[in-house]
Amino acid sequence: MRKIGLFGGSFNPPHLGHLHLAKTVHDVLSLDEIRLIPAKKPPHKSNQAYISEMDRFAMCEIISELYPWLVAEDFELCQNRVSYTYYTVKYFKKLMPDAKLFLVIGGDMLASFQTWFKWQEILKYASLACIAREDGEYENLLSFANKLCQSGEIFLINTQSFAVSSTKIRKMIEKNENYSCYLPEKIVQYIRTRNLYTGSGADCIK
Repeated sequence: MRKIGLFGGSFNPPHLGHLHLAKTVHDVLSLDEIRLIPAKKPPHKSNQAYISEMDRFAMCEIISELYPWLVAEDFELCQNRVSYTYYTVKYFKKLMPDAKLFLVIGGDMLASFQTWFKWQEILKYASLACIAREDGEYENLLSFANKLCQSGEIFLINTQSFAVSSTKIRKMIEKNENYSCYLPEKIVQYIRTRNLYTGSGADCIK
């Protein structure tokens, strides 16, 4: 049975922290593949300004070239609705009925998972692969994992924290600070070529 990870997010932009998380899950759970799925309209980030869908997906394609088991997936971008995870995992389960799916999430998402749209249905289609990214976070998340495992399968993975976020990178770009240490070189080149996050690049969507 193939083991497929589904890693959704804004990827605005995708950075080395995302790669660190993906590689950790891939290695620990021996996954065959991880799909990077940029969200169209994330339900929890409705007020955040986004660069164009084309640019975010293009950067996911660039970053997926770094590992043969990473694949950029535009499913959510092609939907004319809010990117609820329920619809995504349901789609991929129908697409790959014989595969075992793992939904890759961070610790902050596990803590609020029971507020997600049709969260119990999500656990019928996919197991959770949750990364504890901060010192002491693993122990704090055990109680959430124990509650959720009554409804589905939860894998809690402890790893070293990678202190970076897309928000931090965007702010550094706006302030003309050096941000290149947080991104693969080709992503840096793409952002500079397209003049993204400077207020004069591609149109933003909200």
